Amino acid sequence: MDKLQRVEERLSHLERMVEDLSEVIARQDGELRRMARRVGMLMEREADREAAEGNTIPLADQRPPHW
Repeated sequence: MDKLQRVEERLSHLERMVEDLSEVIARQDGELRRMARRVGMLMEREADREAAEGNTIPLADQRPPHW
């Protein structure tokens, strides 16, 4: 096996690894976007619940007591 062939094989393996990692990143990006939407919805729901209870400032907007 000559040096050029070894380099070509290594390049082929590296290209496959890059494709695999790209797929993983794309999946994780979609999952993070879904999770961010869900967290946003939960925060809105909690703010609505707090407003319905008569709290003047939603808990998420209140300053911590140590400030």
